[in-house]
Amino acid sequence: MEYTRLGRTALEVSRLCLGTLNFRVRTTLDEAFHLMDESLAHGVNFFDTANHYGWQVHRGLTEEIIGQWFAKGGGRREKVVLATKVFNPMSDWPNDRGLSARHIIASCEDSLRRLRTDWIDLFQMHHVDRAAPWEEVWQAMESLVRQGKVRYVGSSNFAGWHLAMAQAAADRRHFLGLVSEQCVYNLVTRYVELELIPAAVELGIGVLAWSPLHGGLLGGALRKLDERVAVKSAEGRAMAALDSHRETIVRYEKFCRDQGFDPAELALAWVLRRPGVTSVVIGPRLPEHLAGAVRALGTEPGEEVLRELDKMFPPVGNGGPAPEAWAW
Repeated sequence: MEYTRLGRTALEVSRLCLGTLNFRVRTTLDEAFHLMDESLAHGVNFFDTANHYGWQVHRGLTEEIIGQWFAKGGGRREKVVLATKVFNPMSDWPNDRGLSARHIIASCEDSLRRLRTDWIDLFQMHHVDRAAPWEEVWQAMESLVRQGKVRYVGSSNFAGWHLAMAQAAADRRHFLGLVSEQCVYNLVTRYVELELIPAAVELGIGVLAWSPLHGGLLGGALRKLDERVAVKSAEGRAMAALDSHRETIVRYEKFCRDQGFDPAELALAWVLRRPGVTSVVIGPRLPEHLAGAVRALGTEPGEEVLRELDKMFPPVGNGGPAPEAWAW
């Protein structure tokens, strides 16, 4: 396993981050436990979840599963850099959502209880709350850090200018502020290259890429559909994008066959090697998916392959950061 620093901090995290969105949705409880054990065996020390994951059954279910796994002992909690999130509605009541100081602190307490732990390593804002002043947000986060309940604060699904505003407010308070931003990034969705990643790099904020396979679209979706073995790639994000990207996906899967690459492993290898990317959040359903992600760490596409991928999945505008991507 490869490790790197999380943003400008001294914290070391694995280049692969175990995403837990599938737990008890596309896996059984025992399968979820096995995936977490296998992740540690591969050296993956970075786990990501959110307070509302498992909403298909009940909000908070995924955190409860991780808490049950921690309770099995064996140093599980001590080995894991644990990330969770706050923002999404946890009930129908108006103050049980967003980034008010009340909800941030209450959500943290609830997550700690479900996770059966005394601390959260990375407490992430799952989305920007345009109604919440940064002074209020940072006051709440500072309180949690002082109490030892949170070690670091991150964001998710922010824009580049949100990172800048949040960090400027934290700096005024002499607070560490954001150490990571979790954003959707893959061959199909490259918007973050314009402003978000340049902002994160400039501010010392680590980039965590979620949906690196675009919900399974880049994992051999057409072949799996033909073979009637598609699960995740037959629904959601992947199916919504398939119609508009079908011609490109046909070309991509043929290119992978011709070059001897597994589609999922090549797509992961591409994201892992993008400038500014700290870790890639994977969502394995089976141990073989996890093993494939680990193999992607050692996959070297080569410059010619990367050029072909850029032709198939061109960057936004002229490529590169803004404003050159559109201005010159």
